Amino acid sequence: MNSRSGLQSQLQLQLMLPILGIVLASSLLSWVGAQFMVNSVFDGWLLDAARSLATQVGFDAGRASLVLSPQARAMLVYDVVDTTSYEVIQDARLVVGTAGIPTSGSGLWRYGVTARAYDGVFNGQPVRVASVTLRAPGQADTLVLVCETLHKREEAHRNLVLIVAPVVLLVIVAAFAIGRAVRRTLRPLELIAADWNESSNTSLKAIPTTGVPSELMPFANALNGLLQRVRDLLERERQFAATAAHQLRTPLTGIQLGLSRAAQAEDVGTVRAILAELGGATQRISRLIQQILALSRLDPELQRSVDFGKVDLAALAREIGESYADAAFRKGISLELEMADADPSSPACIVNGDRELLSEALGNILDNAIRYTPPQGRVIIELDTRAVTLSIHDSGPGIAPDDQERIFERYVRGRHSDGAGSGLGLAIAREIAALHGAQLDAEASPLGGARFVLRLRRPA
Repeated sequence: MNSRSGLQSQLQLQLMLPILGIVLASSLLSWVGAQFMVNSVFDGWLLDAARSLATQVGFDAGRASLVLSPQARAMLVYDVVDTTSYEVIQDARLVVGTAGIPTSGSGLWRYGVTARAYDGVFNGQPVRVASVTLRAPGQADTLVLVCETLHKREEAHRNLVLIVAPVVLLVIVAAFAIGRAVRRTLRPLELIAADWNESSNTSLKAIPTTGVPSELMPFANALNGLLQRVRDLLERERQFAATAAHQLRTPLTGIQLGLSRAAQAEDVGTVRAILAELGGATQRISRLIQQILALSRLDPELQRSVDFGKVDLAALAREIGESYADAAFRKGISLELEMADADPSSPACIVNGDRELLSEALGNILDNAIRYTPPQGRVIIELDTRAVTLSIHDSGPGIAPDDQERIFERYVRGRHSDGAGSGLGLAIAREIAALHGAQLDAEASPLGGARFVLRLRRPA
């Protein structure tokens, strides 16, 4: 609930801040523009009066003079709301009007070269003054001043406040609309969460995507993909546990029976024979555990953690051959290593891969070759650095064409199996090859048995 509320609050805040900024900026611009228009209009009226008065000024021998009739004077100063005054000054001499009108002030606006308007104080009241300068050659400048109090302007400004005030209401309405839109937008997320809480978090079923907005489909698909991966992972764990239990049950049972027979044996020879059998069973269990651990490393969820590095195939082939040399010697099998068309130290023997996993794959293939090859037979490990392939030939019974693909399935053994294997070795080898982007195939060998070819990618 807190996370959802936080997301809703963030969305509302991120949507409201720009709108509020736009509204405030628009209101400020409207306020400034409206004030400019009000001042311009009132200044225009005031300047019109000053210019009209200036047209009545006359000059006699350079001295300004102005004679207004009582009617003209009454019309000039008439105003129902504000008090209007005027003054004509030449060279600091009052020509006509009421003395004391300020000749300068703040808030100065210029209207051309000779006309201006500014704020000032006259008779203790703030006023706006319009000033027109009369200039003539050989004559002192004459100022025509007309001022009025600010009551009409202040009333106009108050009316502007009433016009801008509804903006606050608009902001409130916008906030309500945005909040409602955000809640409706987040509703599909709430439904997905509800479906998860009701069923998917226990059964791991896919979340229904009916009615989910297109913008949320990537999220829903990603979540369903995650649920599928979890289901697959749990299924693989179940299969892995079942495989381990099934594969270990039989040899462990044999060991228990062998120990019971050894305990009941009456002579040392029988005990030694039973111990030899137990040694073989222990080796098979060790090999099986190694294969099961290899399977666990090939889990798709763990493949990203595989540490790939530079692997020298020539050195790896020698190492694998040496590790199985004793097993081949005990059966009287000739185990050979051939390097085709290249110097063993050539860089072409280097590939990118996991040395331990490649060793496991080749060991499984070579173990099968030695196991199924009869005594006095041959097993050849062949490295072709031009094609970057590593092959293992044997002179055993071979593999039927229709079984050459099936033997790479888990728990499937060849027709000539002696029953001692687990059916996992070749499956593990092919999965390791696929992990390296390589290909492992079975085919007929020129020696008469089977040939397994591992085709690796040529390093860049």
